[in-house]
Formats: sequence, C-alpha cells, structure tokens
Amino acid sequence: MDLEKLARPPAAAPAGEGCLVVAIRVPVRIVVLVLVVPVRMVWDALVVAGRFLNDTLLRPLGRALLWVGRAVFVWPLVGLWRYVLVPFGKGLAWLGKVLVVLPAVAFHRHVLTPFGHGVVWLYARVLTSLGHVLAAIGAGVWAGAVWLGRCLVVVPSAWLYRWVLAPAGRAVAWCAQGLVRLVATVVTGIGTGLYWITRILLVLPALAVWRRVLVPVGRVLAVVAREFGDALGHAWRVAGYISLAVGRFLAAVFRWVFVEPVRWVYRNVLTPVGYVVRDAVLRPLGGAARAVGRAGRQALDAARSSVRRTRADLRRALFGEPAGAGGKPQLTHRREPIGPETRTLGGSKTALTKD
Repeated sequence: MDLEKLARPPAAAPAGEGCLVVAIRVPVRIVVLVLVVPVRMVWDALVVAGRFLNDTLLRPLGRALLWVGRAVFVWPLVGLWRYVLVPFGKGLAWLGKVLVVLPAVAFHRHVLTPFGHGVVWLYARVLTSLGHVLAAIGAGVWAGAVWLGRCLVVVPSAWLYRWVLAPAGRAVAWCAQGLVRLVATVVTGIGTGLYWITRILLVLPALAVWRRVLVPVGRVLAVVAREFGDALGHAWRVAGYISLAVGRFLAAVFRWVFVEPVRWVYRNVLTPVGYVVRDAVLRPLGGAARAVGRAGRQALDAARSSVRRTRADLRRALFGEPAGAGGKPQLTHRREPIGPETRTLGGSKTALTKD
C-alpha cells in the first residue's frame, strides 16, 4: 500500500497545504525511502544478532559472572560481617561500656554532681549578694556618665547639626539636584538621537529583511523539515515491512536449501542405515560380546575352583585332615548354590525367593 501511494501522482492539495508542499512531499519520500531501506535492514539484522547473542551467550555468561561474583565477593563479605565484624563490634561495645561509660557515669555521679551542688550553693549564697552590690554601684556610675555625656557631647552635637550641618547639606543637595537634572536632560537628548539613528540604520532594515526574506525562507525550510521528518518516519515503517519480507524470504531459502535436505537425509537415509547397522552389526556384536563375557566368567570360575581344590589338597598333604572333620570337606561355589537349591532359568523359585 505504501509503495502504491508513493507511485501515485500527487492529488489535489488538502485544506491548509499549498502546491509547494505537495510538490516537495513525493520526491522527498522517494529519496528518503531509498536511503532508509538499507539502514533499516542492517538495523533489523543487528537486532536479530543481538537477541541471538543475548539468549545464547550474554545471558548465561551474565548468570555465571553473577554466581562467581557472589561466590568471590558477597559470600566472603557476608561471612566476614557475620562471623568476624559483628562479634568484634559487640566486644568493642562491651569493652567501651566497661572502660568508658561506667567510669564516666561514676565520675559524673560521685564527682561532678557534688561539685556542681557546691558551685550552685556558692553562686546562691555569695556571688548573688556580691552581684547585687556591684550592680547598685554600676547603676550610679552609669547614671553619672550618661549625664556627663549629654552635657559634653549630645547638646553641642545637636546645636552643630541644627545650625551648621543642616543648612550646608540643603545647599549641597540643591546643587546636586540641579546638576542631576542637567545631566539627565543631556543624556535624554543624546539617547533620543541614538535611538532614531539606530532605528533608521539598523532596526528598520533588519525588520524588512526579517519580514521579506527570513520569514518566507524559514517557512519553506520548516515545510521541508516537516516533510523530511514525515518522510523519514514513513520510510522507516515501509523499510520495516520490506526488511521483514526479506528476512522471511531468506529464512525460507535457508530452510529449503539447508534444513529440509538435512532433515530428509537424516529421516530417509541415516535413520534406515542406523537401523540396519543396529540390527545387522551392533546387536550381533553385542550378543557375541556378552557370550564371550559369559564364557570368560565361566572359565575364570572354573580356574578359581581348580585353584581352591589344589590349595585344599596341598594343605591336606602337608598338615593332614583338620581336627573334627568326619570326612573330606565339601567345596562350594561362592556365587551359586549347589544341589537342589541351585537357581534355574525355567524354575519359578530361586535360592533367594523360595519358601
């Protein structure tokens, strides 16, 4: 649908859009689509490769690194905190309580508190009375100093301010006010002249350039930028569909070129050959190997029996019959019982399960 829309001729301009917008839109979209399709395909390929790497390599590697980090850093630190630092801190707290807190409490209770009570008694009984006496003497001295300062400083200063400094200050203020008005008049005139000169030489030409040149150019550039942005988004979506189609085509080609032949060869060639090899070669070889093993075990058992008989004959020949033996000792097999208690293949009872 998007390619068909791009291939159609430009329709009539909708409300609010001029012919310039319609004339710019189609070429810009075509050019942007041609430029964006390879970028989108490369981007999709990188996304697929990144997901594959994340699922097959990075996530297991991250889990392994997380486990190694826990084993190397977290668990030793937890053990250090739990079994070393916490008991050490509790010991330090107990030691600080015994060596610092309890002596400090005792010193405060038996030294500082009696000393404070003595200081309070001294302040209440001695220093307070002495302070009242000194306060009365100081109040009299302060009253005399205030009266003397008023007569010698305040009255002459007030007369000097009223009859000398105030008239001189008014005269200086009147002169300064006139000077300020003169300077303000001069500055106002100069500023008015500079304003009109700046307006005529700079502001009006700049305003004309802004209105007649920059605003139309800016509108055209804004239209171009807006259409370029719309075309970029449009092309990105179209390139996504194209990339999806190409990816599905490549997946189908890979499936029919590689996966399906391998599956067919495995199903129709390797599986029957495997069955034939299993039935014709491996099973007979296994049976022969088991028969050879049984024959070897029987030969080994016979050799063991012969060795035991020979050893018994040598012992009787050298040391005689054992005491208390009524006759020849009966040799029994270690692995199988003999006589009617032997285990048979066709019997329903064995030596281990009979009643």
